[in-house]
Amino acid sequence: MILRENSMYAIAVPTSMGVRITPLDGQPVYCSDTFKMHVTSAETNVASIAAYLGMRVKVLTNFVKDSPIARMIKDNLASRHMDYEGKDVPQGGPWGYRHQFNIADCGFGVRGPRVHNDRAGEVGRILNVKDFDLDRIFGKEGVQILHMSGLIAALSPQTGEFCVELARAAKKHGTRISFDLNYRASFWENREKELRDIFTEIAGLSDILVGNEEDFQLCFGIEGPEAGGKDIKSKIDSFKEMIKTVKKTFPNPSVYATTLRQVISTNSHLWGAIMLEGDNWHVVEPREIHVLDRIGGGDAFVGGLLYSILRAWEPEKWLQFAWACGAAATTFLTDYVQPADEEQIWSIWQGNARVKR
Repeated sequence: MILRENSMYAIAVPTSMGVRITPLDGQPVYCSDTFKMHVTSAETNVASIAAYLGMRVKVLTNFVKDSPIARMIKDNLASRHMDYEGKDVPQGGPWGYRHQFNIADCGFGVRGPRVHNDRAGEVGRILNVKDFDLDRIFGKEGVQILHMSGLIAALSPQTGEFCVELARAAKKHGTRISFDLNYRASFWENREKELRDIFTEIAGLSDILVGNEEDFQLCFGIEGPEAGGKDIKSKIDSFKEMIKTVKKTFPNPSVYATTLRQVISTNSHLWGAIMLEGDNWHVVEPREIHVLDRIGGGDAFVGGLLYSILRAWEPEKWLQFAWACGAAATTFLTDYVQPADEEQIWSIWQGNARVKR
């Protein structure tokens, strides 16, 4: 894949930033009184890998003016080596705008994790293309890959329009576009036609199109195998057929990928992936991984894929590194993986968990 040269940024992401609060020791939210809080968003989860491994990343978002949570978010992004740009929106009083709260436990053993999204008044829902100079960002500064997810595209009618305009501007300036579908039923309720039209335009402009086992089916009505269940390995050929149908529907991308997950218990998963690059198939058959916290694993997979493409490695390595980044993310309590270096990720791919002195 040929990437734009002389760009200031490797990756740019539009996003709505929030915080996650999580009880300690894998306990459920409803019977806990002590919690950790950290900054999160799907799109910055993706971009973290490139940022931690030395590439320049830009975050496009909104902040609540004078909010201590906004201050926390800005400091966190800076600590993750990310540049950010966005409007400081006046709160408008106690019942005005705020950053979203993601209230989630990790689960344990036979008890699965539960997530509750509290997004009332979310400042990211009013992201407006008029607040950003797209010709400066994509033209003068330059971006190699614009990454978007279905979470930000479906957050509100305004964010959907924002993402479409970003995709059009990126295309105009030669920036590659990555789109992770990230279907959420609660976002799509009573908005199916509106969101399918938005997702269809973005997918049609994309160069890299990613979904989990059921995203392609739920976003576009494309037939595929049943997600979840037992023996995920036996469904690989069915997932390949689904991706072939996706390629016929959206011929522009040069890379299509889907993750594969079979949950044995909360802390033990079979984790695999499939990628179609041009006419070449690449498969990582599901392998067992031990899970501390599953949230962010899919985002890290995409982040590893984009980093590998930016590094201009051979395509076979793209999927391997992406798989290992996803596996690494499940060992962190943050929603984003914080790789020490490339060697750490490659050791995960190789199954080498020996101590490094």
